[in-house]
Amino acid sequence: MTDPLTPKARALCDAMSAAFPPPGDPEALRAAARAGVRPPAPSSVTARDGVAAGVRVRVYTTTAGGRGHGGGPGTADEPGRTASASTSEARTDAAPTPDRGPSPDGSRRAGRPRGEPTRTPGRADGGPPLDPVAHVGRPLPGATAHDGRCPGPGAASPPVVVLAHGGGWVLCDLDTHDGLCRALVERSGATVVSVDYRRAPEHRFPAAEDDVHTVLTWAAGAYPGRVLVVAGDSSGGNLAAAVALRARDGDGPALAGQLLFYPVLDHRLDGVSAEAYAEGFFHTAAHMRWYWEQYLGPHGDPVAASPGLAADLTGLPPALVVLADCDPLRDEGLAYARRLSAAGVTAEVRLHTGMFHGFLGARGILPEADKALDGAAAWLSTLTG
Repeated sequence: MTDPLTPKARALCDAMSAAFPPPGDPEALRAAARAGVRPPAPSSVTARDGVAAGVRVRVYTTTAGGRGHGGGPGTADEPGRTASASTSEARTDAAPTPDRGPSPDGSRRAGRPRGEPTRTPGRADGGPPLDPVAHVGRPLPGATAHDGRCPGPGAASPPVVVLAHGGGWVLCDLDTHDGLCRALVERSGATVVSVDYRRAPEHRFPAAEDDVHTVLTWAAGAYPGRVLVVAGDSSGGNLAAAVALRARDGDGPALAGQLLFYPVLDHRLDGVSAEAYAEGFFHTAAHMRWYWEQYLGPHGDPVAASPGLAADLTGLPPALVVLADCDPLRDEGLAYARRLSAAGVTAEVRLHTGMFHGFLGARGILPEADKALDGAAAWLSTLTG
């Protein structure tokens, strides 16, 4: 039988699978997810840690416009600062991990090594440190949209993307997804707010969803007038789709789009792809079932936690659904996109053949990963007119 993965993808998939533990031990899986974390390479992207309405976040901005956005002076979100990797406390991913997301200690907010205190960014004007965000509507120091950093007359402001990392709601953290966030910023010129949500099994459904919605609401107040998009990969895609539904149903805020990378959408895991790619393609069906068990616990509502099973999808923002063909989750992503279209929602699917779940972590290794991110950046640019 011909291998459906490309040769490069197969080599990487096998190496990653060999280093990844079976389901069952959260700490072992978290350690494996962080094994590829490396310091970020120098770039135009600046990352700053802060707290948004009680939830830890990392905000990414750039002094240079993204490849898909036109760029130039005035598109940066950090005045008076030199945007480079040296200003960030973040680390980047070297290769994709399952669900490809950061992994904090479950009892703490994600993305902080054990024993390391929460950092409070200094003021952009050089003054003493401030609490980055005390409540919704009070942004990180220097993070408003009306201070001369937005493009000049006639140019659209780049979007603000609130991103939830993957990792089966159990693994990964701000650091494991640092590279993905930087790649989106570099390509699109967007401001990306990465959410350090509470993880399972220490914090069950709907804790993670609540945290992402809290940050989304904060971002709407912190960046008035900017296009707001929610995004996520794998289990983070689940959270992104879930908060889009919540926003539509009256909790707000208004969204311009939802960017879903191989999202988890249906707890039943019963599509053809779930059987065809149940094992041998890095992210296994057994891992996914275990992640669901950790997220829901004995009393969680699996239907309520499955955006793909929502009864009504009308009125949702446009969606870009990026899928890997050789992924147990492929069919639930396709089914969700079809339901969105049937409900009158603009939905675009980009299916990457020869790829496995988590392939976006292989930027610079798999050409398809770079192509997918370039396409996502171009799609984001369409939301700003």
